[in-house]
Amino acid sequence: MPNRDDPEFDWLYGGKQASASEDSEATRMMPVTPREAPRRTAPSAPSNGPDRRTPAPAPAPEPTGTTKRPRSRARIVRRVVLLVVLLYVVFLIVVPVQAWGRLKKVDAEPAGDRPAEQPGTTYLLVGSDSRRGLSAEERKKLGTGDAAGQRTDTIMMLHVGSGPSTLISIPRDSLVPIPGHGTTKVNAAFAYGGPKLLVNTIEQDTGVRIDHYVEIGFGGFVNAVDAVGGVQVCAHKHLVDKLANLNMTKGCHHVDGVTALAFSRSRHTQALGDIGRAQHQRQVLAEVGSKVKSPRTVLDPFRYYGLNEAAASSLVVSKGTSPVALGRFAWAMTRVNGTSGLTCSMPISDLAVHWDRTRALALMNLIKNDETDQIKAAGLCTATGFKK
Repeated sequence: MPNRDDPEFDWLYGGKQASASEDSEATRMMPVTPREAPRRTAPSAPSNGPDRRTPAPAPAPEPTGTTKRPRSRARIVRRVVLLVVLLYVVFLIVVPVQAWGRLKKVDAEPAGDRPAEQPGTTYLLVGSDSRRGLSAEERKKLGTGDAAGQRTDTIMMLHVGSGPSTLISIPRDSLVPIPGHGTTKVNAAFAYGGPKLLVNTIEQDTGVRIDHYVEIGFGGFVNAVDAVGGVQVCAHKHLVDKLANLNMTKGCHHVDGVTALAFSRSRHTQALGDIGRAQHQRQVLAEVGSKVKSPRTVLDPFRYYGLNEAAASSLVVSKGTSPVALGRFAWAMTRVNGTSGLTCSMPISDLAVHWDRTRALALMNLIKNDETDQIKAAGLCTATGFKK
């Protein structure tokens, strides 16, 4: 074994090393780098809390314009819908107001003695055969002819009160005394003295006070039917009347305003003449009324506008008739053919046409006293006016 103290072996034991010049091949000791002791992680104690070694979740990003867009879009839609609803409400108000401003008003209040005020409200509805405002082409299309003057194809009394609304047809050929003109057909009163004399004649012959006068011409009748999209009418047989421009087969038909007018005007196809025509008139009015009270009238702007336009261009009302009174009239006309109303003809005794005075006065007394709930039970309401 080499001796540690022997200089020859100094190189082996860390002593003086031989220089490079002495021995370029001499073995050199490599420096020793101390090792770092491994880190020991203390075992984590059991805990219900979050693991502290798990990195905390990143904070939620701030809302951006992209996340807010759906809410903003919904808000815009709500505002647009609200604006449309408000504009439509304005439309519903403005249209009848403008129509009312264009209505023709006439003085229909007769002078002299009149029946006293009575309970309920009674309207006189007149369908005029005036050709005024119709072109030659329109007269040909409607089959109105070129008759001069002005008479009434339709005369009806509408009573609105505590009982059922009651619509009574007064045959235009009814023979009654007309003040200053003797006894003749009731529609002649309109030709002699217009609304005033007609109202005076009806009041003197019935004892019923007329509160409001409403008149509609040929054109307005046609426009009203067309505004509601036409009506259904039923013919009991094949109807042909060249004078009224009517040719309708037996059965029920959906017709426009022109055909509805012809159906309402024709009396030469009726066995009962003017009495049968009055039945047709009430049938058409009931159909129009049924459609007018439908929610579609308010929801459909074209129908709503068309009805108001028809009224504005063709209605004539008495000067004392207010928008509220006319509204009550229109509403009552939609109800006279149902369970809440009555449609009758003035009681008559023959086709001449003479009124059955006993039954006619009994019916008029119930109207005067606003006791229309007793009319049906008394057997005073019939389609033809003849006693059952």
